[in-house]
Amino acid sequence: MNETIVTVFGSGEVGANSRAYKVAFELGQAIGQAGWTLCNGGYGGTMAAAGAGAVAAGGHTIGVTCAAFKRARPNPYIRQEVPTFDLLQRLNTLVRLGRAYVVLPGGTGTLLELAMVWELLNKRLLKPARPLVLLGEFWKPVVDCVGEEQIEAVRLHVAEDVAGVTEILGQHISADK
Repeated sequence: MNETIVTVFGSGEVGANSRAYKVAFELGQAIGQAGWTLCNGGYGGTMAAAGAGAVAAGGHTIGVTCAAFKRARPNPYIRQEVPTFDLLQRLNTLVRLGRAYVVLPGGTGTLLELAMVWELLNKRLLKPARPLVLLGEFWKPVVDCVGEEQIEAVRLHVAEDVAGVTEILGQHISADK
């Protein structure tokens, strides 16, 4: 399998009429149009929105689900489900599958995902190095807290909009082939 998988992290708690949902849909659509596979946690909120966008663009989607969420069901836009037993296995799978990462606004779960990918990149434990793109200004306080040298040490980028994300991913993904 030589496909490019872009793992998208974000909130499961946003409604279909929210700005965050619309941006996630647009992101998923851009990923699908680029011919990349979208991977995410497979449930609601921005995960469902990004999946819907990718499917609308004719793209493939992977949802990494978790048995610990006993009542949760994968969203209808997931074309390939990868079930995991617990949150750590789920997170490891999301990271392992991705060749690039996009982080949308979210809560503590999204913060954990961002921190893990960032640290793995910082310690050069992900080979080859992979781009990590933050969409919007939401995570700016976290980035500012960590410091500029930490940003330069990894392929961390902040994009203002979906077009910026697509441009950054396109540059890194084509350079890595």
